[in-house]
Amino acid sequence: MTSASLAERLDGLLFFPVTAYGPDGALDLEIYRAHIRAGIEAGAGAVFACCGTGEFHALTPEEFHDCVVAAVEETAGRVPVVAGAGYGTALAIQYAKLAERAGADGLLAMPPYLVVADQEGLIRHYSALAGATDLDIIVYQRDNAVLAPESVVRLAKVPGIIGLKDGLGDLDLMQRIVSAVRAGAPDEGFRYFNGLPTAELTGLAYRGIGVTLYSSAVFCFVPELALAFHKALMTGDDETVNKLLDGFYRPLVELRNQGRGYAVSLVKAGVRLRGLDVGEVRPPLSEPSPAHVKELADLIERGMALVGDGDGDGAVR
Repeated sequence: MTSASLAERLDGLLFFPVTAYGPDGALDLEIYRAHIRAGIEAGAGAVFACCGTGEFHALTPEEFHDCVVAAVEETAGRVPVVAGAGYGTALAIQYAKLAERAGADGLLAMPPYLVVADQEGLIRHYSALAGATDLDIIVYQRDNAVLAPESVVRLAKVPGIIGLKDGLGDLDLMQRIVSAVRAGAPDEGFRYFNGLPTAELTGLAYRGIGVTLYSSAVFCFVPELALAFHKALMTGDDETVNKLLDGFYRPLVELRNQGRGYAVSLVKAGVRLRGLDVGEVRPPLSEPSPAHVKELADLIERGMALVGDGDGDGAVR
């Protein structure tokens, strides 16, 4: 472990691994560990275990704990491990304690389950979670958990709350949040990242308001493409960025939008296509259609050609 804070350690591509299941649907920790190792070896900047792409909603507390332990052991302190925590406040605290015992470095606080709370209720929820754990917390803004700029300023001042993941995509709101925190909590070192599905598609827009961290589902199954895009985005190589947007990411998003739950199930299909059998998604999610899987395979092949790596078999080992 390192003495640096989670906020200081977050850098590079943020890896959100899928959770592996065997043919019987049970957790397959051996394959899950292989998936984590492949991501670390490819150059992940952090591992976000058991979050949205990792089917947090489908895991028992025991499975959650075992997955976080596996991620911590496989990363061996090389990069931070952040675990999901969600549902109502009481359950979120229980998951936080499980993640803490498993050795995680931080938490991604999912939106509260089902309810649509007002701003004061959201602040109470995240503040209670922060007060119940020593782990640093990133708040996940999306769906029923949308924060006003002044609310984010208040959260930025809560000890242990170190950042905001935006899964909403309202750039006007995000600009106002960044500005409000810069003015109202300038010394907190608050971090932001783009957490939209296929975040690369909006990378240029978020970069324009100073948000350069992002989660990459593509990194799960085509790390070569994800890393090439990330390098181009970070160095201002917009010609390469646009080439990859036009040739791979926009078609991928159009494919993803053809099915419900494809933000998870299509990613798992991609991992399988690259040679690691992580199993299918658990209900209530469903698998992509065979035609869509074939379309994904063709798209991966075209994408690999764009980065000059289309000659190998592309298998994850």
